[in-house]
Formats: sequence, structure tokens, C-alpha cells
Amino acid sequence: MLNKISEKFYGWAKGWLVLALFVLDMFFAGFLMPLIGGMMQGGQGGIQPLDLMIFQTPDKLFAMLAKYGDLTFYRNVELTVDIIYPIIYLFAFGILISWLFQRGFASDSAMRRLNVMPLGAWFFDLLENLAIVSLISLHPAQPIALGWLLFLFSSLKWIFVFASVLLMLVGLVMATRNGFRKQN
Repeated sequence: MLNKISEKFYGWAKGWLVLALFVLDMFFAGFLMPLIGGMMQGGQGGIQPLDLMIFQTPDKLFAMLAKYGDLTFYRNVELTVDIIYPIIYLFAFGILISWLFQRGFASDSAMRRLNVMPLGAWFFDLLENLAIVSLISLHPAQPIALGWLLFLFSSLKWIFVFASVLLMLVGLVMATRNGFRKQN
């Protein structure tokens, strides 16, 4: 199954699509998500979405959740925008890595199969969102097991995100080295 997804990403790796998805990803990451984060703060500093808290223990997650006040807005964001954004970055990252790897590595290189790395980020992001919505729904209860699941899902999401960014950088270096010509 991963091989089929990898092949699809390579099939979709067209310059115009890479650019369009990059612009869409930048809109979400650079404008929409910070705007929503600011709305969540409601004039209070130090409040950030649980999604952005890297390697935080349940105690810190529960403490942050208690700072939010009305959780309806946050739950709605998790069930709408934060379902759409992971899909966007899945395709933006996967297709960009594929486009760069087509130009950086020979078609028989084992590296080329790593273009599916963003699938891990997407998968664990969705599980993270599910855990956050569950915690919000159960609030003010603090189920420690669910807190640790959120810690696990968030940690794995960020590991896959960082690995995907690293692959983009490796692909950029290799594609630059090859003059951005497709490799056979």
C-alpha cells in the first residue's frame, strides 16, 4: 500500500502542483493557524494550542487546557480546520519531497521510497486531534491515560514532521547538486 501511495505522489509531482500546495500550506501555517491561535488567547498571553506543545506531559497539557476558558471554539477548530490542514500538509510535503527526489536520486534509489514520510505526520496528527477533542469533551476530568496518549500522538506527529522537513532539505541539496534535472 505504501508503494502505491509513493507512486501516486511521484505521479502528482508536477511543478505547478508543488507551488500551489506550497502556497496553500503557507497560508494555513503562516496566516490561518496563527490567527486562530490568537483568537484562542483572547487577549491572554501564554496560551497555545495543545497541538503545538511538543513533548509535554499530561500535567502540563491539563494545566494548559484549564487556561482556555470556553472550550467550544477550540473543539470546533479541531473538528474542522485542524482536520483540513493535515491533509494539505500531507500532500504539500509528500509531493514536494517527491518532486525534489525525482531530481535528486536515481529512480532505483531506496531514498525515493521515503516520500511517504508525511503520512506518519498526518496519521498521528489526526489521532492527536481525536485525543484533544476527547479531552475537551471530558473536561474538567483529567484522564491520565488519555493525557499520555496525547503525549504519544503529539510526539510521534512532530517526529514525522521533522523527518519530513529533513527529507525536503536532503532532497533540495541533492536536486541542487544535480541541477534540478530529473534522474533516471
